[in-house]
Amino acid sequence: MFKREKSIEIQQNQDVQCAQGKVAVQGIGMSVYSFFVDGLLIDAGSYSLSQEFQSFFSEIPIEQLALTHSHEDHAGNAAWIQQYKKAPIFVHHDSVQICAEDGEYPLYRHALWGERPAFVAQPLGESLQSRSAIWDVIETPGHTTDHVSFYNRETGAMFTGDLFIQTKTKVVLDEENIVHTLASLKKLLNYDFEAIYCCHAGYIADGRSKILNKIAYLEDMEGRVKQLFNQGYTVEEITKSIFPREYPITKVSGEQWSSKHIITAFIQQFKQESFT
Repeated sequence: MFKREKSIEIQQNQDVQCAQGKVAVQGIGMSVYSFFVDGLLIDAGSYSLSQEFQSFFSEIPIEQLALTHSHEDHAGNAAWIQQYKKAPIFVHHDSVQICAEDGEYPLYRHALWGERPAFVAQPLGESLQSRSAIWDVIETPGHTTDHVSFYNRETGAMFTGDLFIQTKTKVVLDEENIVHTLASLKKLLNYDFEAIYCCHAGYIADGRSKILNKIAYLEDMEGRVKQLFNQGYTVEEITKSIFPREYPITKVSGEQWSSKHIITAFIQQFKQESFT
């Protein structure tokens, strides 16, 4: 059994209630957010914080739950919401079957986020209707292939799941494709928004400028990787040049999280471009 340090804090930004769950195991800690607005819950937090999040969920009139993706830190309490709040749950159509089975993932993720019990989900369409607003469902793959963002047409608020997280990405999950992430970030710029709600960074008032900064950071990195690749450097050499520091999560995760995945994705793109 893992000993977890846990807490939750509820904040109000505009008309959105932001529930920030915090969990730490052996000094390694992270935050994960669930957002509630206009009867709509966006993401359900991790099961490791079940008591904390479920206490919050019990106090709000959840009419439906929309998931940005099916990872355990976003869908961990979806089964509870289905059972006790009787609310329909929506997720990307590719993940409906995945959600129907208990989540399977490595031990270190279980330690931090706990289980992801199975639940019945419905596929998202191109838009979503809450009490008084229409939401655009924006396919934003990168972090996962099933990742979506939600845009409130009435208020201009953008809910970005795990698309943003931070400006200077240093490590990514092995299933993430940074090339697709970059394209998805650019896609958001077609929408009229300033604030974003990020599931690990929370409410960011100047979200549009932060996204622009992240795009610039990734494009600069892409250029550096391309230059080194064209000079004949290997993936390992390029990774060490751009990311000289090895991050603890890489070792803890058995390299499931690694800077090398960023470099590999860019190089695969360059190779594809050379054949077209």
